Amino acid sequence: MATAMDLGVMAAQGERAADAERRFLLSRVPWSLYLTLRDALGDDDATRMTYLEGTLELMSPSTAHEDVKTILARLLEAWAMELDVDLRGFGSATFRKEAKQRGLEPDECYTLGPLEEGGVPLIAIEVEITSPLIDKLEVYAGLGIREVWLWRDGVVAVRCLVEGQYEPRTTSEVLPALDVTLLARFVRRGESQTTLAKAFLAAVREAG
Repeated sequence: MATAMDLGVMAAQGERAADAERRFLLSRVPWSLYLTLRDALGDDDATRMTYLEGTLELMSPSTAHEDVKTILARLLEAWAMELDVDLRGFGSATFRKEAKQRGLEPDECYTLGPLEEGGVPLIAIEVEITSPLIDKLEVYAGLGIREVWLWRDGVVAVRCLVEGQYEPRTTSEVLPALDVTLLARFVRRGESQTTLAKAFLAAVREAG
């Protein structure tokens, strides 16, 4: 088995202690080793893995990261309940395709209706407290995920897959009735998640 030195280990860490995310980059990682590492840690392990054609990033999310991703999930799911949308969440489930040499766990992901066996979600959400060491959009494109929402510094940027590349959009094509800009205003770290969800729903009702 390849050693850490053979794999060419690199590391990155957030600038502020409260936001600290430990990121490690391994190179020349065979697909079989990626599968072994992912399966050994299990689905419940907090370590996120992103694999792209032999390069593997391991990330341990910070509390700030998990706060933001949970707020996003609660807001989106509250909106779906309010509008009676059959939005189904699959959290940070692992999605991978050997033929494309790609795999990862989104921060959150959703479909409309059931997730087909062996299928991928329609929407994946990524929270960026610190910058990834791998281009995750390239991974998502290879997996064929229709939309990726990127949260960074209070902004939710929607990217839609068009002919194998992600293009920016001001609204979601999967959820066109959702005001993404309004949603982003209620993603506020450190505040009561319940209060934020209630305030967001009040704003949705007022907008009509």
